[in-house]
Amino acid sequence: MRIEGLGWLGIRTEKFEETARFFSSVMRLEMTRREHNVVGFVFPDGTELEVWRPEDEFHSFFGEGPVVGFRVDDVEEARAVMEAAGVEFFGPIQRSGNTAWSHFRGPDGNVYEITEG
Repeated sequence: MRIEGLGWLGIRTEKFEETARFFSSVMRLEMTRREHNVVGFVFPDGTELEVWRPEDEFHSFFGEGPVVGFRVDDVEEARAVMEAAGVEFFGPIQRSGNTAWSHFRGPDGNVYEITEG
């Protein structure tokens, strides 16, 4: 397993519109997605950022803090290594196109993810 860096950041917030405007207008990130409960952005290096409304059910297991995705070379291998070390994952590995990811709970109680692609 090799961690390559950060590949994703997710933020669940009561201040959805304000946060979306901040990343769009102040930080000047490129918007890649806009739906009722989620807005997506991309950093120049390809790192993705998503912001959700609190009522978004799909991400209801996320806590109050940001969720960071660690970019790995192989998500299946990384998950197997981490599970063998006792890390708790949520559900199966998820996939969309060439991207795969899996959420887990860190020792601090926060939700994180590993992501590939």
